[in-house]
Amino acid sequence: MHVFVTGASGFIGSRVVKNLLRQGHQVTGLVRSEQAAAVLTARGAKAQRGTLENPQEWVSAIGQCDAVIHTAFDHDFSHFVANCEKDRQVIRAIGAILAGSDKPLIITSGTGMGDDDSGQPAREENFNPAHPNPRVASELAGNALLESGIDVRVVRLPQVHDTQRQGLISYYIPLAKEKGVAAYINEGQNCWSAAHVDDVAELYVKVLEKGARGKRYHAVAEEAIPSRQIAEVVATGLGIPARSLQPNQAEAHFGWFAIFANIDLRASGEWTRNQLNWQPTGPGLIEDLSRMDYTHVAH
Repeated sequence: MHVFVTGASGFIGSRVVKNLLRQGHQVTGLVRSEQAAAVLTARGAKAQRGTLENPQEWVSAIGQCDAVIHTAFDHDFSHFVANCEKDRQVIRAIGAILAGSDKPLIITSGTGMGDDDSGQPAREENFNPAHPNPRVASELAGNALLESGIDVRVVRLPQVHDTQRQGLISYYIPLAKEKGVAAYINEGQNCWSAAHVDDVAELYVKVLEKGARGKRYHAVAEEAIPSRQIAEVVATGLGIPARSLQPNQAEAHFGWFAIFANIDLRASGEWTRNQLNWQPTGPGLIEDLSRMDYTHVAH
């Protein structure tokens, strides 16, 4: 297939492109810069310049492709609500090009969208359209396209990691360095799910090749890693103490990150693994955090 990939030079998207090419697919990748375009071209893909802010400038290129994998997202979490709304508009723009076709569109969301408030891990079959997480906008946009007849599939992400980046934890680490303490709330028993970036990239390709219309897939290798364990390994890496805070101290300490600090983001990927024979093999989150180089962490 000829696959259009947004975020083709990004943390996840670049690896998706690599896997697609390895599997014999053609790729056109959306990139922001000439430098990124040159790297993509050197790998054997075609580069399409464009930004998420102006999807109308590049969506027409999708018409020449057989499928779309949408991994791009603006990860400035200090403007999280606005960026989720931007993602909604991009998905709508892509959908306008795919209307009337049977071309699959794989969009990206978060595992939190599968949380049904039961206290159990988030699961693929769950979706609450009234979920308070702003990222719900992406799945609502996908649902609207699905109802219009488009083949929409969803990959929900946990904390995606290697030794360079670890999802939201990448923002937690410099904050811990700045504050001089790796903090967690209460006993730090709220848990986060995770998967290595190479395993996640492999899943996107499996969803393309073997996934089904309307289904949601969880890129979860590790279901529940306690926030205290994350704080302790970061504390060791930075040479600072790990310390418990009370919930009423969270906003003053964490700033915008406070909305994530005490949230429970445990999620299951069992159904996804069974459906697609996806078998994650990469290092775990704690292993990557323990192996990363903390000497270059910026304040």
